[in-house]
Amino acid sequence: MSKLVIVESPAKARTISKFLGSGYEVRASMGHVRDLRADTLAVDVKNDFRPTYTVVKGKEKLIKELTALAGRSSDVYLATDPDREGEAISWHLAQLLGLDVNTTKRVKFNEINKKCVTQSMAAPEKIDLDLVNAQQARRILDRIVGYRLSPFISQKIRRGLSAGRVQSVAVRLICDREDEIRAFVPEEYWSVEASLGVPGSNRRIKALLESDENGKVKIGSEKEYLYYKDLLEDAVYTVASVKKGVRRRQPAPPFITSTLQQEASKRLGFPAKRTMKVAQELYEGVDVKGIGSIGLITYMRTDSLRISEESRAAGNEYIKEHFGEKYLPEKPRYYKSKGSNVQDGHEAIRPSNPALSPEQLAGSLTNEQLKLYSMIWRRFLASLMANCVQDTIKAQFEAATPENREKGKICVFGASGYSVKFDGYTVLYDDNADEEKGESNLGSVSEGEVLKLRKLEGLQHFTQPPARYTEASLIKMLEDTGVGRPSTYASIISTVLDREYVVREQKSLKPTELGETTNALLKKCFPKIVNTKFTAGMETQLDEIEAGKEDYVRMLQEFYDDFENTLSRAKDDMQGQKLTLESDKTDIPCPNCGRMMMIKVGRFGKFLACPGYPECRTTMPYVETTEAKCPVCGSGDVVGKRSKKGYRFYGCSNWPDCSFVTWDKPSSGVCPDCGSSLFTTRGGVTHCLREGCGYTAQKRPGGKKSGPSQSDE
Repeated sequence: MSKLVIVESPAKARTISKFLGSGYEVRASMGHVRDLRADTLAVDVKNDFRPTYTVVKGKEKLIKELTALAGRSSDVYLATDPDREGEAISWHLAQLLGLDVNTTKRVKFNEINKKCVTQSMAAPEKIDLDLVNAQQARRILDRIVGYRLSPFISQKIRRGLSAGRVQSVAVRLICDREDEIRAFVPEEYWSVEASLGVPGSNRRIKALLESDENGKVKIGSEKEYLYYKDLLEDAVYTVASVKKGVRRRQPAPPFITSTLQQEASKRLGFPAKRTMKVAQELYEGVDVKGIGSIGLITYMRTDSLRISEESRAAGNEYIKEHFGEKYLPEKPRYYKSKGSNVQDGHEAIRPSNPALSPEQLAGSLTNEQLKLYSMIWRRFLASLMANCVQDTIKAQFEAATPENREKGKICVFGASGYSVKFDGYTVLYDDNADEEKGESNLGSVSEGEVLKLRKLEGLQHFTQPPARYTEASLIKMLEDTGVGRPSTYASIISTVLDREYVVREQKSLKPTELGETTNALLKKCFPKIVNTKFTAGMETQLDEIEAGKEDYVRMLQEFYDDFENTLSRAKDDMQGQKLTLESDKTDIPCPNCGRMMMIKVGRFGKFLACPGYPECRTTMPYVETTEAKCPVCGSGDVVGKRSKKGYRFYGCSNWPDCSFVTWDKPSSGVCPDCGSSLFTTRGGVTHCLREGCGYTAQKRPGGKKSGPSQSDE
C-alpha cells in the first residue's frame, strides 16, 4: 500500500512527488475544500458560534477521490501550507476524509527541496487545533461583520454593497489621507543657493543658506529673499569649517511578507496580489534546467527575520567565492523582528539554495518570476555582507561684506557630500538607490580659503500635501498599525479595488465617492469597526487564540454582543434615512413626472429609476457611455447595456439604424491599420472589429502585447 500526501496545489504536488518517489501518491486539494455556507450566516450565534460548513462548490468529485485514496493508503499525510489557513485546510480535510484529527499526520514544509521534504516527512506533527481555532475565529468574525453589516449599508447607500472587518479600516485610512490632502493649505518658502568657484579650478561648489546672526534662516516670501540677496551679492565667502568623517551603511534585512510586497511595488511595479502569486510559484516549485523541479524560495508568508545557520553558511560561501573574503562582516549580522505580534513560525523569505544565482535560472523562469527571485536573492545575500563605507565631508562658508562682518552680520552657507570608500553590500543590492551618488563636489577645500561667488539664486517652493497611499505605503501603514496579517495584505487591497471603494490612479490609491460615503456612514454608526486600534486589538486576540491563551468562543461572544448593540442603535438612528451619491444623479428627466432620474442597482446591474417612488414607478435601461466609436457606421458611439438576464454587452448608439453589437469591451487606443476603435475579448485579446481589417495585437515574449498597451490590473 502506498502512502498518501495531500498538498494544496498541483505544482507543489509535482515537485514533492519527485522527491518522495514511488512509495507515495501526492495529490492536491486545489486550495480550500470546505467553507461556511454562502446562502446564510452559517454561524449559530446562540450555540457557541457553531459554524455550518459545506464542501466548496466543484470540489465534490475531488473529495470522493481523496476519500477513496485515503481508504486504501497505509498512511495519510496532510501537507498544506505552514500557516493558520493551511492548518485549517488540513483540519477540514481530516473531517471530510474521516481521519482522526488527533492522530492524523501533519507535515509542514518551510521550503520545497529534497532535504527539507525528507526531514519533514520523517517527523510529522499533529494538527494544531489552536491554529485551527484562530483561523475559524477570523473566518466567523469576518462572516458576522460581512453578513450583518452589508445589508445595512446596502439599504442606506446602494444595493449590493458589502463591508469587511479589515477592508473597511483600509478604506478609512485612504479616505482620511484624502481629507488631509483637501484640507492642506500650501505655505510658501524660499531657499538661497550660492554657486562658489574654487580658486585655480573650474570646480563649482553649491551651498545653501543655513543661518545668520539670529539663528536658522526661514524665508517665507520673495521680499525676504531680496533682503538676503542684497546682503550677499557683494559678500566675501570664506571657508569657516571643514569636517570629514566616515559613514557606515548597514544592509536591510532579508524580506518578510510586508517588505517583499512594498519593495516589489516600488522596484518592479507589481501589485501585492501579483507579488504573492509569483512568490507562491517560486515556493511551490519550478522546473529548472539541469536540476528538475525545485522550490526556489522559502515560505513567503512570514513576519520573522530569522534565517537558519545552514542558509547563512551557504550564503557566506557564495559571497566569498564570487566577491572575496573582504565582503563578509567581521561578525555575523543578526536582525531582530519588530513588533510584539511577530509569529516567528517561519524563516525570513530567502532563496532555498543561495548558490542558484538569477543568471543561472534565466532560461527556466518567466520574466516575472526572474525579477522577483532576483530581488529576493540579492536582498538575502546583501543582508549577509559587509557594510558600505563612505567618506563624508561637510563644509560651512561664512558670507559677509567687511562692514557687515564688523557688525556681526554674518550668513552661513553649508554643503555636504560623500564618496564611496568601500561598496560592501551595495555591489549586490542598494537599498538607497534614490540617494544622490558620485563624488562630492566639495573636493579639497581648506579652512580660511576665500571662494568667489559665481551665482546667487533664490528658489521658490511650496509645502506639499501628504501623498496618497500607494500599495507599498498602505501595506507599511497596515503593518505599523497592526491591522491584518502578512497573508491578508494583498487580499485587502484587491477587495477594496474590486468593490470600487478605491481606484488606482497611476500608482496611487484614491477613494471613490462610493468609498467616501460608505466610510462616512461607518465612522458615524460603527466607529469601532473602522478604528485601527480596535482592529489591531482583534488581531492580537487572534494571536492569543493561536497560542492557546484565549478561548475563541468567549472572544467571539464579547465581540458579537457589542456589535449587535451598535447595529441596533444604528438602525434606529438611521430610520428612514438614505444617502445619495452625486454620481447616481443624472440630467435625464423622468418621462412621466419630470424629476431627474437616478441610477439604481438591481439584480441585473444598473438601471434608471424615478426618485419619486412610490408615487412614480418609472424605470429605464441604464446606458454606459464609452469613448469608442462604432466600427460599423463610424458615426455612433459605442455604449454599454444589459441584457434581460443581466449580461453586459456593447452596441451602437444609432440603434436600430445601426445593428452593431458585441460582447467585447471597448479598449483604449485605436487600430494602427485602419484607425477604428479597438475591443478586448474576455480572454484578453485586443483586436479590431471593423469588417475587412482583422488586426489583432500580437503578444511579445513575457506575455506583453505588441499592439496598444492594456492594463493588466
